[in-house]
Amino acid sequence: MEENRVTHMIHDDGSIGQVQIADDVVAVIAGLAATEAEGVEAMAGNITNELVSRLGMKNLSKGVKVQVTEDGVFVDLALVLKFGYNIPDVSESVQEKVKSAIENMTGLNVVEVNIRIASVSLEQNID
Repeated sequence: MEENRVTHMIHDDGSIGQVQIADDVVAVIAGLAATEAEGVEAMAGNITNELVSRLGMKNLSKGVKVQVTEDGVFVDLALVLKFGYNIPDVSESVQEKVKSAIENMTGLNVVEVNIRIASVSLEQNID
């Protein structure tokens, strides 16, 4: 059964076979890499994503839009940052982590990683 997913050829040496990667996979890689950056509280998503995650179904590509073209990968991220962190510094860290993760794991060239700060979390963790 063939799924309706957008996939891209990342390897074809002709002898063994092909390797294709779906846009969803690139989006998950981007989302996970972004949440590893210090100062990022969570990915921000639309209302549908928020409802899905509250129902217990985790959407790992929430807040991520990926476009793969012949020129490379374009990534748009919506983030919720922790209060007190420098926005430009956190954004630069996220951009570097996302670019590195996608390029290292897929071999695709990342052209842009655009960041949108959707919110700032005002909750403070008390130790």
